[in-house]
Amino acid sequence: MVTSAGQRRGKPVVSRRREVSHTSARSLLMTMLGEFVLPRGRPVWTSVLVDALAMFEVEEKSARQALARTAAEGWLESERVGRRVRWSLTPQGRKLLTEGARRIYDFGSRERSWDGQWLLVLVSVPEPKRDLRHRLRTKLTWAGFGSPDPGVWITPHVDRESEAVGIVAELALENAMSFVGPYGAIGDEATMVARAWDLRDLGARYEAFIAEFASLDPRGGDAVLHAQTRLVHEWRRFPFLDPQLPEQLLPADWSGNQAAEIFHRRHAEWRPAAQRRWEERLAGEEAA
Repeated sequence: MVTSAGQRRGKPVVSRRREVSHTSARSLLMTMLGEFVLPRGRPVWTSVLVDALAMFEVEEKSARQALARTAAEGWLESERVGRRVRWSLTPQGRKLLTEGARRIYDFGSRERSWDGQWLLVLVSVPEPKRDLRHRLRTKLTWAGFGSPDPGVWITPHVDRESEAVGIVAELALENAMSFVGPYGAIGDEATMVARAWDLRDLGARYEAFIAEFASLDPRGGDAVLHAQTRLVHEWRRFPFLDPQLPEQLLPADWSGNQAAEIFHRRHAEWRPAAQRRWEERLAGEEAA
């Protein structure tokens, strides 16, 4: 058994930039691992993954590099059987993919109630400490916070205060403050939301998703395998882009609602045939 360097260090390296990316071979590989390899709990041959990536015009060299890099990050481990190699998820990789799958498949499936309360965090970093400023912005944005002004971070999800506390402690930031309460009498809530989040860009992304998948009708075999992979691959970006604002704070006819309905419906429709086709590819390689 060949164990990756990332696993020996005890914890996989998680690149959130890669999680949002939707074009790289490694990102596509992660989608396939979560959608098809994780549920089966057994090794998969290199050729199965390389051939599946080829459906997306990923060249063999790039596919093999993606496998090697994913293993180096601690997600996969390889085993040589004769002249062939097969791959298994590491315990850490299985844990992280399970958590990621839960977030992807649950996203957009629940009603968002809101009691009108805001969590406001005041935390500033001196201009010269640009790396620290970037890390703070990345972590708070990932937690769903928006920033209407420098040093001011807001979210309608007040239960995320503990996450903000952890971020402040992790970055060793001093003089941070937090408040919870309703919006006051100065200015207006809609303007604050517009300054904190780029909902126009997010809405355009949802509309592009709708345009691609609303009328797509794959006819079995590799077509449905390709469609299901692409569906999950495109959808998995949104949990990292969408702060999941309550309906009261969103534009009328918010496209995210329709996109969520399409994702969950299409995923349920295509899943049996896509999983069956993946199983056929596995069986074909086993017989080789």
